[in-house]
Amino acid sequence: MSEFLQQFLNGLALGAIYALIALGYTMVYGVLRFINFAHSDIFMVGAFAAYYFSNWFGRFLPPSSVLGATIITLASMAACALLGVVIEKLAYRPLRDRSKLNVLITAIGVSLFLEYAGQLWFGADPKTFRLLPSQNVHVGDLVLNSNQLIVFGMTLILLLALRFIVMHTRIGTAMRAVSFNHQAAALMGINIDSIISFTFALGSALAAAGGILYAMNYPAIDPLMGVLPGLKAFVAAVLGGIGNIPGAALGGVLLGLVESFVRGSRFSTYADAIAFAILILILLFRPAGILGKRVVEKV
Repeated sequence: MSEFLQQFLNGLALGAIYALIALGYTMVYGVLRFINFAHSDIFMVGAFAAYYFSNWFGRFLPPSSVLGATIITLASMAACALLGVVIEKLAYRPLRDRSKLNVLITAIGVSLFLEYAGQLWFGADPKTFRLLPSQNVHVGDLVLNSNQLIVFGMTLILLLALRFIVMHTRIGTAMRAVSFNHQAAALMGINIDSIISFTFALGSALAAAGGILYAMNYPAIDPLMGVLPGLKAFVAAVLGGIGNIPGAALGGVLLGLVESFVRGSRFSTYADAIAFAILILILLFRPAGILGKRVVEKV
């Protein structure tokens, strides 16, 4: 029983990170109806931004302090939010009226650009980075890492903040209107460009937070670190229902739990493959995802 609970806690921590990345995928899809494959590399940029900010802020703040970690996290999220807006404006906005295939190819191109530019700017060698020192907390037979507790708390805070923004603010109402119907939202006086830029900024900030949390639990970071977690987060978004924010969070948690239990079994070598097996099953039997709704398209 203790082993089950231990794997459950490990899966929740991993799933929380997947959920933060999946939210960016699902928000962009909900507004623009395309998958931003560069999102996984913004996750990587977030981790490196925290790495360099920690070196810079370390000259002014006590190392590994809660205040320093908070400032570094907020600065990294702001930097990635700006990067998301720049990518949307330069790469995606000119193609908004083109075919989805053109946008998809561009998204893959932006992703590759960030990965190999990262190797040029940051170096291809892995760097060790841990924002806060970790300690183990023993609860009976269970072992909780302090960084896992931070992952749980920070993810919960960010999810509640996102829900508040989307459901209880004017810009959140505008986001939902644009997601429902671009033309009707424009006729109601909503600035479509501003809302789309804000969506990219919000999703990119969440990806940066996910990158920092990932680096706290897996402290070696490199320019290609976002590839596999990004693909798994995309699977999580599809699993929960692409375009559905609660669905993305649910899909991330479920995928993290499944992966954790598989890694703790004799099938551990198939842990990465299981995510894509789930994607195939979802597309075969419930393409809309767990919380998604079937949409009838007129042709």
